[in-house]
Amino acid sequence: MSDWTLAATIAVATVAGVWWVPRIRARNARDGGWLRHPGTWLVIVVALMLVNQLFVTAFVDQAWHGDASRITRYLPAGWFDLADLGALSAWLPAWPWTVMHVQAALELPFVMLAYLLVCRWFSADIFRRAIGARWLVSASYTLTFCLIEWDLRNPYTIADIVIRLVSGVLTPLLLPLLASGRSEATRLTPFVASAAALGCLILAIYDTVTLYNLAHIPSWLPLVAVAAVVLAAARWWARRPAVHGPALESASRSLGWFLLLFFVPALPLRYGFNFGTVWMSVLAGFLLVATAVRLGWHRRHGATLAVAAGSGAVGAVAGFVVAFGYPEARLLAAGAGFVVLGAAACALLDRRLQG
Repeated sequence: MSDWTLAATIAVATVAGVWWVPRIRARNARDGGWLRHPGTWLVIVVALMLVNQLFVTAFVDQAWHGDASRITRYLPAGWFDLADLGALSAWLPAWPWTVMHVQAALELPFVMLAYLLVCRWFSADIFRRAIGARWLVSASYTLTFCLIEWDLRNPYTIADIVIRLVSGVLTPLLLPLLASGRSEATRLTPFVASAAALGCLILAIYDTVTLYNLAHIPSWLPLVAVAAVVLAAARWWARRPAVHGPALESASRSLGWFLLLFFVPALPLRYGFNFGTVWMSVLAGFLLVATAVRLGWHRRHGATLAVAAGSGAVGAVAGFVVAFGYPEARLLAAGAGFVVLGAAACALLDRRLQG
């Protein structure tokens, strides 16, 4: 993939996020129970991806005699560490279309549903606005996925690109069926804990399912168990009523705007760290943060911004240094550290102002 191609994608997606997304009006609220919850459909999509990995393993064992080099020679290191399914591998049907094609169909709804779930946790208004941006998001993500497909050209590439284009139309068509949930103030600490825990689960799914590494499941189980407990506790904690002072209110508003602005360029910006356009990803990140603060921070409380930003920067550096593994893990830790320490500084400032 050309560095400039991805850089241009990041630039266009960031401009769309900064210029167009703030003009999108929130959709009307849609009622619904668990069947219309984005978390429900995220679980369904992950389950489908996981089941498909079983069929992939069966196909590789039966048709390729357990040798995945026919596809791995086109891919970077770290793919197709398949699990040993024993007799199940011989019992399952060997379907060639399960290799790469199912992934191409489900990857877009997987990432969009995960992001929309975080938006719904934040607030119903942010979720509705995010749904309004779904076509921009789908275009940005689908183009990025197709660029990556072409960079990793293999016998499945052309069909996968067609499948991704179809998914890029069907996914945003169906997303408005989701319900926005209740409108209530956001508690920042449980929200950050929820998002970080979900991020850990997504990383585990990314490694084991998206990269066809079912053999890695045992090594992920301890982290997955901890993340699941943290997520359950955080969602229970989030039900408690939130009380925000002026600094925390500004921080919350700015974070909400960042979620919206970041939604469109999130995927190309993330791959900029892998495909040689780190400079563009960093520049886009700064622009998104600055725009979110400009839109969300109350001007009469501007003096608190420097303290919150400085504290958040310390948290971001600490999170980035402590985390390891995939680039997403470092970015997740940095983002969580920024919000946690920034919010803590805002809470202390509010106590001082109100005291």
